[in-house]
Amino acid sequence: MKKLGFGLMRLPLTDKSDAAKIDMKQLEQMVDLFIEKGFTYFDTAWMYNAFASESAAKEALVKRHPRESFTLATKLHAGFFNSFDDRDKVFNSQLEKTGAGYFDYYLLHGIEESMYPKYEKFDCFNWLLDKKAKGLVKHAGFSFHDTPELLDEILTKYPDMEFVQLQINYLDWESQWVRSRAVYEMARKHNKPIIVMEPVKGGTLANIPEEAQRLFKEHDPNMSISSWAIRFAASLPGVMVVLSGMSDISQMKDNLSYMDDFKPLTEEEKALCFKAAEIINSNIAIPCTGCSYCTEGCPQHIAIPQYFSLYNEDMRENLAEKGWTVNFTNYDILNEKFGKASDCIACGQCESVCPQHLPIIDNLKKISRHYGK
Repeated sequence: MKKLGFGLMRLPLTDKSDAAKIDMKQLEQMVDLFIEKGFTYFDTAWMYNAFASESAAKEALVKRHPRESFTLATKLHAGFFNSFDDRDKVFNSQLEKTGAGYFDYYLLHGIEESMYPKYEKFDCFNWLLDKKAKGLVKHAGFSFHDTPELLDEILTKYPDMEFVQLQINYLDWESQWVRSRAVYEMARKHNKPIIVMEPVKGGTLANIPEEAQRLFKEHDPNMSISSWAIRFAASLPGVMVVLSGMSDISQMKDNLSYMDDFKPLTEEEKALCFKAAEIINSNIAIPCTGCSYCTEGCPQHIAIPQYFSLYNEDMRENLAEKGWTVNFTNYDILNEKFGKASDCIACGQCESVCPQHLPIIDNLKKISRHYGK
């Protein structure tokens, strides 16, 4: 299998204000070109493109190409079942929507600490393995957004899970929230093949500061900025497929140009990616060093440095297009243990001890507005 996968999540649209209005003519051209070049992996999910992605996969892919010429992945998300029977209702609907007959890869979708108990309550891991035993699924796995410790727990308990899908990119490699490197290393420890999601971080790594762009262009002016992010992920040992959510045919042609005959990055080129990450990280909204002096005497027990870190990550995202990031969930998780940003009473204790002299009160107001949407 070639290492580039077609993520059917950010599809071409005829109306950019409606994710369900998919430009089917252009999608068909993209699917045809992808298969023509020898690429086979397509990834969709129940709710992608306002619940229209799986149906689009049927029209653009399944109806128009021999079933053995491609592999199709889809997912079960915890937000869409509330009983044992619901699992099968979703699965059977997915078979009908895609017309695929079976799924080459099937994933429990977006596992994190808050969702994991629901997957456990309804025995979803064994349910998925039963689908595999019945021939309805060829390969069983899950996508994951949490700590390496939780990943270790799941893979230890369910060793028959065949692969994991992880958010990996050079910007998140050392992120204290995404922890790309740490979860990657845990998957490798369990000898699980890895599918990479968000290699370009939703387009963030295609639109980086000029200083970082110069690093890449001086090394190879013929390579697109986004290519560095995809090739970084694809160069990691154990990575089976790197998903790219291609939203027009020009993006697909660019990706195919360097992934058709993929060559892993050299050590020098990997170092350039990490240098670019340093530059991107230096362009942050709140220059907090995470010393936590501010939290010791906070009467509201607000996790100030953690909230600043989440906010900084989000300010590097293309939020106008994405609308949501995993940090909205991370913020809610922190709220279970700490005060919210909106709980600030403006006592000024934090600002009096901040060695960076940050306007913490005003910044907490920004964060409250951002995560209160």
